[in-house]
Amino acid sequence: MKLVFAGTPEVAVPALDALIASERHEVAAVVTRPDAPAGRGRRLVASPVAERAEEAGIEVLKPAKPRDPEFLERLREIAPDCCPVVAYGALLPRVALDVPARGWVNLHFSLLPAWRGAAPVQHALMAGDEITGASTFLIEEGLDSGPVYGTVTETVRPTDTSGDLLTRLAFAGAGLLAATMDGIEDGSLKAVPQPEEGVTLAPKITVEDARVDWAAPALRVDRVVRGCTPAPGAWTTFRGERLKLVQAVPVPDRTDLAPGQLAAGKNNVYVGTGSYAVELLWVQPQGKKPMRAADWARGVRIAEGELLGG
Repeated sequence: MKLVFAGTPEVAVPALDALIASERHEVAAVVTRPDAPAGRGRRLVASPVAERAEEAGIEVLKPAKPRDPEFLERLREIAPDCCPVVAYGALLPRVALDVPARGWVNLHFSLLPAWRGAAPVQHALMAGDEITGASTFLIEEGLDSGPVYGTVTETVRPTDTSGDLLTRLAFAGAGLLAATMDGIEDGSLKAVPQPEEGVTLAPKITVEDARVDWAAPALRVDRVVRGCTPAPGAWTTFRGERLKLVQAVPVPDRTDLAPGQLAAGKNNVYVGTGSYAVELLWVQPQGKKPMRAADWARGVRIAEGELLGG
């Protein structure tokens, strides 16, 4: 098939690579979000998908909105058979959905109908899911509600952050998306409607969602820290300033601390929760780089009974 691939961040690059490597399909063009300011100088930078496509000599389309007339005209000129999508970052209007004969097929990082929305991996971790995965489905105008072509599963490991899990899913999902294109092309794969039961939603994680509640059990604190790493970053407050929590582990045998209460030793920093303590391993004070929690504690000289979270 002739394909137009739509995607933007680094997590979409493995899927693009898999389709470029396919001998059965041609990636005729790539659609991605416009260049965005990045770094201290805030200079405009192309998306990771745009950079990879340019390296491969593939035409790159960067519409401000996918309903722009110039973009739609070019899409019709290319006349793709199918448009695979991975984390493109913009809603596709019906006028765009109707262009490819075999539709737009999205790689979504959950086992649909679970975790429909922008942040499926973060929500799966924060909810304590033990198994997650990726799905390919035909895009409709609803939110991740289209019929599913295929899935791949992935075990959630005890220390996974959302970054760890998303990296594994990006590579597993790349193979799934390539296989889905093969199955659509040869007619061996049919999309199956999603069940009506089991639907959960995964909206974008807000800064407030990432704030740690020290009255919650240690397992909940652990899930919030891992689910919000690397973005948006779990956080609390210390002496009125924000403190990002980069890495922490539950310590079931430490039950002597009140919620939020700090206890710092020579090489360890513990915080009480609603159940047992967690040990802070890495933190990032406001305006500074990440550092070992023990180094941070020595610098701030924690007083006996001092609390995190206000």
